[in-house]
This record gives sequence, structure tokens and C-alpha cells, in this order.
Amino acid sequence: MPNQTSSTATAVQQLQQTTLWTALITPFHADESIDFATLTRLCKEQEAAGNGVLVLGSTGEALAMTQEEQQAVVQHVCALELTVPLMVGVGGFQLQQQLQWLSFLKDYPIDALLVPVPLYAKPGPVSQLKWFLSVLDASQWPCMIYNVPSRTGVSLNADTLASLAVHPNAWSVKEASGSVEAFTRYYDAAPSLQFFCGDDGLLVDFVAVGACGLVSVAANAWPEATARYVQRSLTETAPDFKALWQQAGDSLFCAANPIPVKALMQHQGRIPHAGLRPPLYLEELNELTTVLQANDAVHQWLQASAKPAVSADDPLLVA
Repeated sequence: MPNQTSSTATAVQQLQQTTLWTALITPFHADESIDFATLTRLCKEQEAAGNGVLVLGSTGEALAMTQEEQQAVVQHVCALELTVPLMVGVGGFQLQQQLQWLSFLKDYPIDALLVPVPLYAKPGPVSQLKWFLSVLDASQWPCMIYNVPSRTGVSLNADTLASLAVHPNAWSVKEASGSVEAFTRYYDAAPSLQFFCGDDGLLVDFVAVGACGLVSVAANAWPEATARYVQRSLTETAPDFKALWQQAGDSLFCAANPIPVKALMQHQGRIPHAGLRPPLYLEELNELTTVLQANDAVHQWLQASAKPAVSADDPLLVA
């Protein structure tokens, strides 16, 4: 894992190997305090699967946490000394606050930043460009630019992205518009950047038009299966599992993310409590049928895909 003195070029070279980033949930106790013991276990699960770890993204409910809590998460995860890359989210819309956040992060061995379009204010192309340049200039890490109009209220401008692509700290794009057409537009605007699908169920379609990997919610619940899904999506020309993973991905958005995935993980026994931070509440999810059906389907698919193919020349094959 690169340290603070590593060059951006070296860091990007190491990041090239990571095709799956798990947008990690933040586990909470019943009193809404952070469950650090469970956080450790979840990070270790992702490490065992070989998945990059993204903390303090929208799935991690970062904006519902205090600055001290966000700092504590970074300190805790860095202390684990994971052997997989670590990315940290940069959110909100107060520039000075974000620059202070970058200043704090300089003391920790992280590998990359996730930088979304500023939320709430709906900045236009010029404002987006100025915002991103301010963050990129202040960063000492490769940055993944994040387009998620369903959360920010405005889409990343393609011309803005084209201008940002030449910045030495611009590394990649997480495209979560839900549109192959939009993905293609961004890819064509900045082909020098790496592009990651931001919607679990659309990976096969996005790979076909240039995606090199996935930033995933599903990998929280299915670390190994999602890693297999990404690997096969990147190497198979006509995968037969597209519909299954579309349904699985959709099931995790039957209520606001991360409500369904936390409910599923509690059902799996992987987190002791599925609580969230306001303004999200578990009661938003009326029932788990769709999510549990997806869970069963994914586990069956993983078991089937893990079985070695039987050759007709296999001496153990009995007629």
C-alpha cells in the first residue's frame, strides 16, 4: 500500500490492479454509535476477497456522521494495515470543509479519494470545474470523480470532465447515472481515465462500452460472489448471468441505500444490528422477500460457478 510520499503515478499503477471496490457500509450499534469491532470484521472480509475498500461514501452514510466520527473511521481502518487499496470519500458542498478534510487525511496511508459532484447546490459546468480543480490541486492522491445525479441533483458535465482529465491527480470516474448512453458520453469525453460502473446490475452493459471495473454496494453482502461477477464480466463476451445480477442489484435499491443491504447483512448474521443514521430508518423497508430471494440466487450462482468444468477426457468421468 503506498504511503504519503508515493507519487501519484506509482499509486495509479498499483490501483490499476483493483477492478472491484466495495462501497463499505458503516456498522452502528443500537445506540447509533459506530461498531468498530464489526467494521474490522467487514474490512477483513473484503481483504480476503481481494476487493478494494471505499469508506465514507454515500453507502457508508458519511454525511450523517460527525467530523470526529469520520476521522475515527479513517484512523481505525488505516490501523488495520489492509493489503488491499483504501479509498476515502470526499463529500458535501462546503469547499473549505473538504480542503480541511484533505489536510487531515495527509497523515494517513490511504490510496485514493472519491470526489463526487457537489450535492444540493446544483453547480453548472464552470462551477463544477472550479470545484473539482480546487480538490484535485489540494489532493496528494489519485482521485475518482463520481457522477451520481440521483443523489447530487445535477449530472457531471461531460466538457468539464474532459477538462479535468488532463489533471495529474485525475485517475478515474465512477459513473452511476444508470444510463449506458450517459456512460458512453463521459467515456468518449475522457478516454484517458479509467471508468468504473457505479450500478451493480449494469456492469455487463458498462463493460461492453469501456468500464474496467465496479464500485459496488452488493459486495458488502456478497464479497466473494461479487468479485467473481466482476472477473467474469470483464473476461466473458456473452455472460449468461446478466439478468441474475440485474435483479440482485435492483433488490438492494428497493429502499434507499444502504437500508436493504444492511437488513440483508443482519439476516446473514454478518452485522449484529441493521440500524442507520437519520434521515434513514430501517422501517422504510417493509419486507425482505425480494432481497432474500436475490441472496439465495447469488449463493446458488456462486456455488455453480465455482464448480470446475468436467471434461469428456476426465478419467474420473463415469459413463
